[in-house]
Amino acid sequence: MNPNPYERIGAGYARHRRPDPRIAGQINRALGPARTVVNVGAGTGSYEPHDRRVTAVEPSLVMTRQRPRGSAPVVRGYAESLPFPDRSFDAAMAVLTVHHWTDPAAGLAELRRVSGRQVVLTWDPAVTARFWLVEEYLPEIAEADAHLASLDLVAAWFRRDGARVRVDPVGVAADCADGFLGAYWRRPHHYLDPRVRAAVSALATLDPRLVEPAMRRLETDLATGHWHERHRDLLGASTLDLGYRLVTVTPPTRNGK
Repeated sequence: MNPNPYERIGAGYARHRRPDPRIAGQINRALGPARTVVNVGAGTGSYEPHDRRVTAVEPSLVMTRQRPRGSAPVVRGYAESLPFPDRSFDAAMAVLTVHHWTDPAAGLAELRRVSGRQVVLTWDPAVTARFWLVEEYLPEIAEADAHLASLDLVAAWFRRDGARVRVDPVGVAADCADGFLGAYWRRPHHYLDPRVRAAVSALATLDPRLVEPAMRRLETDLATGHWHERHRDLLGASTLDLGYRLVTVTPPTRNGK
């Protein structure tokens, strides 16, 4: 397996990547009646439901050590080779993690093998590319996204065996508690904080020679009011579609429908 990126960039995740209750509610509803859940690429434990029996799988010690006391037990492992028998869990969940897997197709196959239902939070790169931070300051993120496993790969893979695949938009609230890439769409000054950027893999893994001048331009645009002038339509919005998508997969019925 390739070295896990979170051994290098994951130190501040517990502070800046807290679960947003609205997204947590959407994920919990997608899990349906599942009583046992495996959370693959579990990180610090965000979005693990508290009313179900959860087993977490995470390869990074840096992330595992940030899990709060009393959280689900953790198995150190990789998505591509889950250490469980077939159908060990009612459901499997994977939250903003598939793009970090060494072999996404193998990982999705493992999710399918060990669970009856799969719930995957990912994103649509075509929508994310229009996000102002990407489009105006760091288009290199969109270029990198083109090579990452995201919505199309996830949905297409699960549809291969006739599974029922539902794709729902996940809106990002203006006060989103989870500091992923699009979380601060109406709070742009947060992107100027290196600690915030360090908890966003798309920014933390990008060449600093690209990120730092982009942040200086953003800082200038905020100071001069140019950003607010360009994005006055966002200032009154409460939720924005930035391309995040929740994929819910249930097995086909016996007649294939």
